[in-house]
Amino acid sequence: MLPIKRFLAFWYRIFPWTVRYPADSFGRRVKIFFDYIHLYRTKGITRDEYYQFEFEKRDKAFRDSFLGLNEQRHYLDLLNPVKYYTLARNKFLAHRILDDTGVRKSPLYCFYQPEGRVCDSDKIAGNAADVCRILQRQGVAQCVIKDTENSHGEGVIVVREIEYLDGDCRLHYFNGKSARLSEVLGNYPLIFEGLIKQTAQLESFNPSSVNTVRFMTTLYPDGEARIIATFIKIGREGSCVDNAGAGGNVDACIDVATGEIKYAIRYDGWRKITEIERHPDSGAQLNGTIIDDWERIKADVVRFQQAMPWCKAAGWDIAITDDGPVIIEVNDFWDRTGQYFLRRGWRNEIRDCYMAWKSLGAEYPMYRQPNLLPLPHLIKISKHEW
Repeated sequence: MLPIKRFLAFWYRIFPWTVRYPADSFGRRVKIFFDYIHLYRTKGITRDEYYQFEFEKRDKAFRDSFLGLNEQRHYLDLLNPVKYYTLARNKFLAHRILDDTGVRKSPLYCFYQPEGRVCDSDKIAGNAADVCRILQRQGVAQCVIKDTENSHGEGVIVVREIEYLDGDCRLHYFNGKSARLSEVLGNYPLIFEGLIKQTAQLESFNPSSVNTVRFMTTLYPDGEARIIATFIKIGREGSCVDNAGAGGNVDACIDVATGEIKYAIRYDGWRKITEIERHPDSGAQLNGTIIDDWERIKADVVRFQQAMPWCKAAGWDIAITDDGPVIIEVNDFWDRTGQYFLRRGWRNEIRDCYMAWKSLGAEYPMYRQPNLLPLPHLIKISKHEW
């Protein structure tokens, strides 16, 4: 009886979605309807993914290589098990781990946690006075403030000047606004990091933001690390971050082998994407530009992945500085947007790494998150049995 209920519920959800789908004819909607059912059954593609990535226009190569949410969860629950979840997601813990593994990153000045005072710590603060004491002791004049759990540039504050007061300080932001530190601190943990100075080449794309390169990497049982995809995220004029969740930034593929920027787009939201050659604000040439010192950067990133064996498939947000790549963030569970920029997916590479670890006889762990598909369905997808 349960399979019948699931079947009816599935059709109940799909029918109105198909009716609303932006297509120019009834016949086109019927074709999309059956196409989506096929992709859901064989790859677990969600309705949002089908719509956002415009699967009705995609060629076979993209469809075969795209890694959707359901299949991604299946692979990453083994490659990046839940017991290590917080080591990558919590920015304070990630900082301390990277410190001990020799991975280059921005300096960590202070960790603010609101759940009780920590006595005489040189890094951890429980109130505004402690934060000021720790920052002033290190002579900090500028910093970046981040929520320890958020990503995609959410809640990032760039402080261009700190005016120290008695038991508090005034933060002067990059956009000309200011606020007292005591007004910024609340019920959520924060980290205070150093500002990163990117290379002149990366700054020329958009000077107001640190324009980062996302490196997708995998680690195999024999210790080999591979870079499977790279793309760049560039902010818009006046923005201090390179990623706007609802749209409003510039993105492009980077050829892993050569470091050449390709397929640049202005991303203003899903299905609101424009192909471009130059940055729309700075006018900097993007397509055809080769990232300086690419081979050395790649070698460093391979070393970074080898230094984090508990995260066997990672998305590294990296700033390029004159001293080499600097880690902004490590993602053990990432979104799928980059596959749009690359014009191909990374399904085969992630699946290959998964199969390598699975062949060792590892037990399948508990799910990190509930999956929309039952385990037998996911196993069939991962084995290419459809």
